Amino acid sequence: MSFAPATRPELLASLSEAVRVGLPSTIADLSRLVRIPSVSWSAFDPEAVERSAAAVAALADGLGVFDSVQVSRAPQGDSEEMGQPAVLATRAARGGKPTIMLYAHHDVQPPGDDADWDSPPFEPTVRGDRLYGRGSADDKAGVMAHIGAIRALVEEVGTDFDLGLVLFIEGEEEFGSRSFSNFLQQHEAELAADVIVVADSDNWDTATPALTVGLRGNVTFRLTVSTLAHASHSGMFGGAAPDAMMAMVTLLSSLYADDGSVAVAGLTGGEAADLPYDDARFRDEAGLLDGVTPVGSGSILSRLWSKPAITITGIDAPSVANASNTLLPSVSVRISVRVAPGQTAAAAYAAIEAHLRALAPFGAHLEISDVDQGNPFSVDTSGWAVAEAKQSMTDAWGTAAVETGIGGSIPFISDLVEKFPAAQILVTGVEDPDTRAHSPNESLHLGVFHRAVLTEAVLLARLNERSA
Repeated sequence: MSFAPATRPELLASLSEAVRVGLPSTIADLSRLVRIPSVSWSAFDPEAVERSAAAVAALADGLGVFDSVQVSRAPQGDSEEMGQPAVLATRAARGGKPTIMLYAHHDVQPPGDDADWDSPPFEPTVRGDRLYGRGSADDKAGVMAHIGAIRALVEEVGTDFDLGLVLFIEGEEEFGSRSFSNFLQQHEAELAADVIVVADSDNWDTATPALTVGLRGNVTFRLTVSTLAHASHSGMFGGAAPDAMMAMVTLLSSLYADDGSVAVAGLTGGEAADLPYDDARFRDEAGLLDGVTPVGSGSILSRLWSKPAITITGIDAPSVANASNTLLPSVSVRISVRVAPGQTAAAAYAAIEAHLRALAPFGAHLEISDVDQGNPFSVDTSGWAVAEAKQSMTDAWGTAAVETGIGGSIPFISDLVEKFPAAQILVTGVEDPDTRAHSPNESLHLGVFHRAVLTEAVLLARLNERSA
């Protein structure tokens, strides 16, 4: 692994002051972004995503450092349907300096039921040392970490610096990045960089920074099970005619072993790094109720980072309030498969499809649709950019950075690697174990945010002093 010396004390001190002074404005700008309900899912109003993109573009333009700032779209896959708007700002490198791409996304997950939130999801609210709201962390805080870091760099060196900058703020990460590969194709020359920072991960805890070096991939799809041509009276035909719910429950149960681990032949996994993470911390962070036991086998971190997982994330069936005494002819579920590093998403999908079709009970008819795939990713930690990033974290946090995996998926990273194979990838973030991204009461720890902005400011300043 490459070695990077500590940041010059005078540089660290001046950047620390610039970040500290600018933090209230950065948090205020973050709060304005959080107020825009930029859910990128197809069932939500796309106008909010457009407003969010325009707001981010205005922030980028206001920095006064970019040669070009644009809002752009690309087609989704092979269709003519356009993806959600992304912001792309570029500044050419000079004097032999490297170019760094700063990625985040401005779209957010749906809020869910407002009743599950302690404050309105799109009204940023500070309680204690945390800012609550949908997107307050994932990933509008990532957007503002980039903006705040560039502001601090400008305070230190002015606008006439030589470091090349690409700011790429995607607009549909939470909806599967369906136009991402086409966007890369459209803007390949503008996006080319020596280093790519993906600010969409988390930290070990609120006092310890982390560089994510392993990501699970994902496969998601809609599974429909059908057994009857039409609904029938459960009293007249129940007990002989297999209803779709019975077949679905039976089939889904086959995905798991008795200990809750994945029981699909062909899905592979490995072991995670040995970091201190006991059952008590896991129970607290995951929110296990009293008496509920973990599932799976092996160390907890292996189960979270380097083994496959299958989750049923949604189901279309009559509600309890509307239930009638009826045999259901069809039932649909949404299945999310987390793919361990070392296996492609295509291989994982082939394994689970074969499992489902082979074990469909009672001759039930299966339909699989709306398939999304994203490959897992492992970071090459031997490059100089990893050393620079870890030293920047250590200097900004006052604590040595750790290398971690993550159970979630950032599937577009494999697209970045394919398009820019020479670029060094750094997966960082502003989250912590209590962030609850995607869940009600998502929040940002303001101390973590402060240190994340400073980390990136230090990294930018260090790279501005480095030859490519």
